[in-house]
Order: sequence, then C-alpha cells, then structure tokens
Amino acid sequence: MAGMRMIKIFFLPLLLLVVWQGVTATGMVSPYLLPGPGRVLETGLYMAGNGTLAGHMAASLFRIAAGFGLSVALAFLTAAALYRWKWLDDICQGSLSFMRMTPPLALTPLLILWLGIGDATQIAIIVLASFFPVYLNTRDGLSRLDASFRELAASLHLSRTRTVLYFLLPAATPSIITGLRLSFGYSWRALIAAELISASSGLGYMIMDAEQMQRADEVIVGILVIGLLGWALDAAFSTVASALLKRRFPELAA
Repeated sequence: MAGMRMIKIFFLPLLLLVVWQGVTATGMVSPYLLPGPGRVLETGLYMAGNGTLAGHMAASLFRIAAGFGLSVALAFLTAAALYRWKWLDDICQGSLSFMRMTPPLALTPLLILWLGIGDATQIAIIVLASFFPVYLNTRDGLSRLDASFRELAASLHLSRTRTVLYFLLPAATPSIITGLRLSFGYSWRALIAAELISASSGLGYMIMDAEQMQRADEVIVGILVIGLLGWALDAAFSTVASALLKRRFPELAA
C-alpha cells in the first residue's frame, strides 16, 4: 500500500521530468529558453554550494515568519474583538470589506514610498494578503457554537474564560485551522510577488535578477525551490496541526 501511494504521488512529477528531458534533448526548444534538467540541477547545486541560494531562502523565510505571525495575531485579536462587541463590528465591517477587496499588490507603490524597498514593505504586503483568511474563518468558527451549548455553559455558571476554552474554542478550531492553512498559502504567494517588485534579496528577487541576466536555468531553480519549499512548509504545518488536534481535540482530529 505504501509503495502504491508513493507511485501515485511521484507519477506526475516523473512524467513531467521525462517530457522535459525529451523536449530539450530533441532540440524542440532552444536550451537558451528551456535548459535541460541536468543543466538546472548543476546550476542549483552550484548556487547551493556558494551560499547564494541559502541567503535568498533565509531572507524569504524571515519575511514569511514575521509577516505571517503578525497577520495571525492581528486576525485573531480583530475577530475576537468584533465577535465580543457588536457595536465595534458594525463600525468596522465596511472598512474591512473595502480592505478585503483591495489587492495588496495594488498598495505596493504606496508602501515603497512609505517604507522603502526592504523587509518592512514585504512584511506589510504579507499581512495584507494573509489577514482575511484567518479573520473570516475565525469569525465563522466562533459563530458555530450551538445555542444549546451556550445554555449548558450558562447553567453550569462557567466563567467567560472556561466557556471559551471548553465550548467556543473547540467549536471554532476546524475553521481556524482551515483559515491558517489558506492564509499561509496566500502569504507565501504574496511574498514572492512582492519580492519580484520591491526587494534586494529573497527568492522572488533571485528570479527577477536571473531574468534580467537572461539565465533561464537560475529562473527555473528559483521556481522549483519556491514550490518545493512552500510544499514542505505546508506539509509541516498540516502535520503539526494534526498532532495538536489529536492531543487537545481528538474527536476533531478523527
């Protein structure tokens, strides 16, 4: 069973690799436009050996950690505050809807003017891109607590803190996990797009710099690293989330 599962996972990537090798080996496409897998692998190993790749990866990972962490904190606090105080929700809904419908990259020129070309601009774009998936899913999760459970908490005379821990949080957890996973995907894509426009380091900048130098092999290395790194981080997040759910909410993990 495990062998069949591995075959299913790697079948399409291996097929694409074979097609890629066949196209480049037969000369259907110029190596200048599409280098072969061997050339790309050689370039990737060289960039990994001289530290270029590690430096750009470190810059991107720092920005994603800072931006995603700040975004999650702001989204949780906003969702909790607006859920707790209805009058605040009425005041903020219009502004939040406007912000949600404004593409973060559309604000890039202003952010560059205000914050300059550096980490602050990329982090701000990540926050704008990843805030709403967490916020909306958290709000949706908080509203999923049935009235019967609210009545049970009231009949037991539970404090607000115990009600949140034993009733509200378990009801909201599936939606929160979904929001976090969606948010991370948005933040990763927004970071790379922001680095293509306004950065002096990072994987997105590496791709743009390679394009200007007409190095298709380095561009492909950057694309592959971005995809593989994003996949690995998403898989790690899913594993950690499942482990936490099994310990705290085994019925939800099941």
